[in-house]
Amino acid sequence: MTLRLVEFLVAGNEASDLLPVRSPALLRAHGARRGFWTVLDEGPVEHCLALLLERDDGEWVAHHVPADAGPENGRTEDGEALAHHDGWVYVFGSHFGSKGGPLRPRRAFVARFREDDAATGTLAVHVVRNRFRLHRAVNDALAAAPLVPLPPGERVRQRFIVETVARGTARAKSWVTRLTEDDLPLNVEAAAFTPDGTVLLGLRFPVTADGEPIYVELAGVAEMFDDAARWPRALGAYALTGVTPAGALAGFRAITPTDDGGYAAVIGSIDALGKGSVLLDDHPHGGDVTSRHVRFRHAAGADARVAAEPVAELAPFHHVEGLAEVAGRWYFVTDEDHRVALWIG
Repeated sequence: MTLRLVEFLVAGNEASDLLPVRSPALLRAHGARRGFWTVLDEGPVEHCLALLLERDDGEWVAHHVPADAGPENGRTEDGEALAHHDGWVYVFGSHFGSKGGPLRPRRAFVARFREDDAATGTLAVHVVRNRFRLHRAVNDALAAAPLVPLPPGERVRQRFIVETVARGTARAKSWVTRLTEDDLPLNVEAAAFTPDGTVLLGLRFPVTADGEPIYVELAGVAEMFDDAARWPRALGAYALTGVTPAGALAGFRAITPTDDGGYAAVIGSIDALGKGSVLLDDHPHGGDVTSRHVRFRHAAGADARVAAEPVAELAPFHHVEGLAEVAGRWYFVTDEDHRVALWIG
């Protein structure tokens, strides 16, 4: 696949995920014929929303979207995944931690906003922090599934789980009861709503013992924004088969629905090389893995395996963070230092 590069500078930060703009009003407001949402790494979600826009004259521009999360301003970080549902754009936090742990409660959030509202003024963003409720639901689903997750390794368990429990206990945090020392740390990287309103949540980690990417189907994500007593529940955990390179570990990096009722995804390394990752200290064969474009249908057998097939190798890229298909063309965004790189194929 031959790719054309378009580069942007957006608030001096790199991009995660890529979501086509569906709102005609938003495109008109910017004089654009097409556009994509992305979320910038690390900062609070209200500081990290951006648009990549192709104007009517063919020029590409970036727009950093001003937003307000109200009482949750400054209380989130590390948005990773974007998804559309019923006129809303949803942003999922990584639910992970820094490269060396521990897990960070600020990353355990889901936010949403009305896409049309981004056309005028400051965008209102509704944030729900789940205080590890989603961590608990996903870990319970993994334990119940007929899958064998890759054991996290002793350093990973100590840094991400044991230390998180110890910190929460020392600070008398109520969320500490939602973690156990046998849990797996979650790194959420991808999300897509199904036609039934459930969410397929793609995990960069954990993967299966065979190195296969895992995703979890969640119900009730939209409902938790309307009722503070309702929380998402996991319907099942599944693994993609047939797409992990031999001898490697591959997690999800992105998921997007396709017009034929299936899903396209990017899979790749379980963490970045050269950044002090404890995951890669324990699992070095999960790092030097180039990105791969794959497709699948959400249809699993009794063994919770989902057959997938490769679409394209994205080598030499190790860090493709999002993909989208618009008008028969594929668009990819890569995680670059201090810039946003959009690749068009």
